[in-house]
Amino acid sequence: MADYTVDARGLSCPEPVVRTKKAFDGHQAFDVLVDNETSKENVIRFCDKMKAATTVAPTDDGWKISVEK
Repeated sequence: MADYTVDARGLSCPEPVVRTKKAFDGHQAFDVLVDNETSKENVIRFCDKMKAATTVAPTDDGWKISVEK
């Protein structure tokens, strides 16, 4: 269960990944909200490198990526 949300909607790369990386420091499970395909793919790729599990769900204005370390 996510205890934190990173709202990266409206941000261009690399900012969504930078904010996701910061969330890794203090949270075991969190959500990342993105609104474009590039940000979605980059956040997922970063989480894969960090060996974190991700689940992607569409939202009205993009995607919610649930991350669990």
